Amino acid sequence: MQIPELTAYLNGRFAPLEQLQVPVLDRGFLFGDGVYEVIPVYSRLPFRLDEHLTRLENSLAAVQIDNPHSRETWRTLILEIIRLQGFADQSVYLQVTRGPAYPRNHVIPTKVEPTVLIYADPLTQPSPDLVEQGVAVVSAADIRWLRCNIKATTLLANVLLRQLAVAEGAAETVLFRDGLLIEGSSSNIFVVIQGEILAPPPSHLMLTGITYDLILELARQHGMAHRVCEITEQQVRDADEVWLTSSSKEVLAVVSMDGRPVGNGQPGPLFRAMYRHYQQFKRDVMRHKEQQA
Repeated sequence: MQIPELTAYLNGRFAPLEQLQVPVLDRGFLFGDGVYEVIPVYSRLPFRLDEHLTRLENSLAAVQIDNPHSRETWRTLILEIIRLQGFADQSVYLQVTRGPAYPRNHVIPTKVEPTVLIYADPLTQPSPDLVEQGVAVVSAADIRWLRCNIKATTLLANVLLRQLAVAEGAAETVLFRDGLLIEGSSSNIFVVIQGEILAPPPSHLMLTGITYDLILELARQHGMAHRVCEITEQQVRDADEVWLTSSSKEVLAVVSMDGRPVGNGQPGPLFRAMYRHYQQFKRDVMRHKEQQA
């Protein structure tokens, strides 16, 4: 396996990513006992960092892992990782596991030091063609566990569900449970019906994305009709527009689902408006941070 020349952080040490190793008894390796965050970085400026750190703190508390760092220390470590990379637009990956413990036991150990890993990849943003043309998705029943609101590293079900889309040449798998829209395998889903933007309500069944919150903020700010409510599978299939959102995908229009067109099979007018608002928000935030620096 070829690992790029990236500087990473592991348990107090900055070093080339390829040189860092985790003990085989780490509970993240044995049980998937950990949480993570992915933070987009534009021109070396992290985007909505406080919101990401708040979600990290919530995830750690939910799985009973002691937060190894203060908010300020997390910020310092992340900014240092960003500084050490040779590229400006980045995707910072941050993971905290419960740490190594012996013997292997399902019971949470009382004395264990968390493992902290941080590194950054080049950020790949959606291409102009993808934004202009939209993407295809497939659908599936949600087979995941009942605490999807925790950003946990135990993602095997998500991996298998995402692979369904890959096998069909699609961008994402949209998940339904008991006849209701939940989210995508690695994204949140919005629908537009008769000029109104609809979003599934946050619950333990879905991971409320940082971008999910931002889309609703922008809808309020720009006077776009919107509502958080339960959305049936049939409503999704009959919707005028469907969007998928995430920190890496930002916001993309879904133009077909399971081989059938969504709306007229093209990105809709409300998507185009929201995409403009999102890009302008990014520019405004980055400009403000640059002025403060």
